[in-house]
Amino acid sequence: MSSSVIRAFIGVDLSPEIQHCLEQVSTQLKERLEGDPVRWIPAENIHLTLKFLGDVSQANLEMLKKILRAVVPSHPSFEISVGGLGAYPKVHHPRVIWIGLEVPSDLVAIQHSIETETARLGYAREERPFSPHLTLGRVSRNASPAEIHQLGEVLDTFKVGFLGAARVRAIHLYRSDLKPGGAVYTRLFSVPLEGIS
Repeated sequence: MSSSVIRAFIGVDLSPEIQHCLEQVSTQLKERLEGDPVRWIPAENIHLTLKFLGDVSQANLEMLKKILRAVVPSHPSFEISVGGLGAYPKVHHPRVIWIGLEVPSDLVAIQHSIETETARLGYAREERPFSPHLTLGRVSRNASPAEIHQLGEVLDTFKVGFLGAARVRAIHLYRSDLKPGGAVYTRLFSVPLEGIS
């Protein structure tokens, strides 16, 4: 990848309190598992992705900033409620372990606006409906069938209730750098939502 091209996404930060709760859930799940079948996401790296962009040129980076400046301030600040545990594609055959979010209409509206405007720049529209979630971990490619079976059983019986709520005050453009120890996310640009200064 050229140095003038970066991997990027648009998303939302989580409060330290929510991050702490997510870390506790990950720790409790790890304690119930034998082996190490999951690559857990560090709590400070967990975020809500509104639009994954992939490779972004320097010219498009500037256009994305303009889009965010135009779109974000017209949307009000909103609250997200975090809770519930799930897995994709299925609990008994997990590849991704996630925590759910209550989906306020303001969140759906801003994601739709971002999706529409980034499509005009040539970024592919997401084909699946927007399904906001927080990824806790991904099942390792090296996980054995027995480990995956046990993970499915743990996920089926492990219940996560309401973890907390947080006000979203800004939308961020992040750079994603893939490193041997995992992805490193750097916030490049932020735009406050309506009524937030």
